Amino acid sequence: MKALSLNTKWFLLWAVLAGFVPQVLAQEQVASSPTIVAEQAGYDIANNLWLIIATALVFLMHLGFACLETGLTRAKNTVNILFKNVAIVGIGILTYAFVGFNLMYPGEDFAGAWFGFGGFGIGLPENYDTLTYADGAYTYWAEFLFQGMFAATAATIVSGAVAERIKLGPFLVFSAVYVALIYPIVGMWHWGGGWLAAKGFHDFAGSTIVHSVGGWGALAGVIVLGPRIGKYVQSGDGKTVVRPYMGHSMPLAAIGVFLLWFGWFGFNGGSVLSADPESISYVLVTTTLAAAAGIFGAMFTSWIVQKEPDLSMILNGILAGLVGITAGADVVGVMDAVVIGAVAGAIVVLSVVALDRVRIDDPVGAISVHLVCGIWGTLAVGLFVAEKSVLTQLIGIGVVGGVCLPAALLLFFALKLSVGIRVSRTDELRGLDISEHGMEAYTGFQIFTVQ
Repeated sequence: MKALSLNTKWFLLWAVLAGFVPQVLAQEQVASSPTIVAEQAGYDIANNLWLIIATALVFLMHLGFACLETGLTRAKNTVNILFKNVAIVGIGILTYAFVGFNLMYPGEDFAGAWFGFGGFGIGLPENYDTLTYADGAYTYWAEFLFQGMFAATAATIVSGAVAERIKLGPFLVFSAVYVALIYPIVGMWHWGGGWLAAKGFHDFAGSTIVHSVGGWGALAGVIVLGPRIGKYVQSGDGKTVVRPYMGHSMPLAAIGVFLLWFGWFGFNGGSVLSADPESISYVLVTTTLAAAAGIFGAMFTSWIVQKEPDLSMILNGILAGLVGITAGADVVGVMDAVVIGAVAGAIVVLSVVALDRVRIDDPVGAISVHLVCGIWGTLAVGLFVAEKSVLTQLIGIGVVGGVCLPAALLLFFALKLSVGIRVSRTDELRGLDISEHGMEAYTGFQIFTVQ
């Protein structure tokens, strides 16, 4: 066989290397790609990304609350409403970082317990790694952000109910204590693997753990504060006449509700805690159907009870349907979700009317939406799902209320006796924008009047 020339040998060497080196480089590139590194480290990129997206959607709900509460209250209190909604986001996130998260998720050693605490500040327990946390579904930091947004939501619910007559400072103190301690302790009972979880209580995304916790706080605040000046007056025959205080911007209220509905896709969809396409799709379908049904439940009920179709009622009907389905969005049937939402829409109208009759003054209907419909939604899980117990659901509802209402009353009464919680008559009539903040939302609009 003829010997190869030097040029031929160099050509063959180049050909081998040309095929081998790119393969080596490609393998190194693949091995160092973010997706491969993430999978090797122990978590799923899609799961983690979906939880972060859901966190952003829940964060957007705070804008929805701000728009809704502002639109349903009077113009002279706009700055005050917005200030509280902005401050609550900071309070919720920081208190959750300092103490709330480790109260709510103290670790496996507290499974089935009533109380647990993993330490101050955020940081992993010793037996966890940031990337293998939650069995590899998502990182520790992603869950903190997601759950922190829920914590801030619980305080926001109280804001609307006590609007137009509470002092700013005491309200912020109440919010900080309630979100830092009461909310995470109650949340630990179920989501943190505590005694309610061990008992089989089911609250998928927080009809009770978030919404009724906020609702009980709202009820306590309204009881201690009393109604707004001129809201309830005695007629000549001794009957109580409810004086309507119309919201100053229904377009703003409608924008707020649609922002909340949009954010609820993260609130419920993110609570799947993975990017599983079937589970997320199902939850979003039941969530959407319940909200849509809430419109018609509220529409027909308000038309019958109030003799006219009330826009504020159907807006709250949407929220009622969303709150109602939040407990069982993952387990109730699709058509059951329609029934749950429609009933919630009807209940919210009847609740608003009933609370006015007993002189419970809630300017935005927060108690009716979040507390009453939160109770209904949690109970509905036991009614519509054969594997769930109505008794267990009632126990969860009752114990959460039995802790949250007295705790909130104690906080509000302590603030009332120490620093006072209600603004003066003059300041209330002038409006909290001027009396509390020294500014107007709408320049030149302030009028010294009961309205």
